[in-house]
Amino acid sequence: MWVILGLIAIIATFINLYMYATGKDYKLAMAMGLSFTALTLCAENSLIANWVKVEDWTALLDVVPTMEKSLWILAIISILLNITPILLDCKKKK
Repeated sequence: MWVILGLIAIIATFINLYMYATGKDYKLAMAMGLSFTALTLCAENSLIANWVKVEDWTALLDVVPTMEKSLWILAIISILLNITPILLDCKKKK
């Protein structure tokens, strides 16, 4: 599930940037990109919680250390890309 939500977040982020570049209202796409990023993180957390419930320590040891760093980096990139149009608008107005 987190893969699907992550792909939707990436697509929404690119739609956000495209809409800004073409001069259209990008705020809904920005909200969708950020929302699906949050849902992706929640889905990944649920997956890890299920592994803990079933005591799948091998999966936890294999996946969690790498995914933790990856999710932090991807969340930061998603936030920066989604707020870029707002930052550029603020810069234009000055």
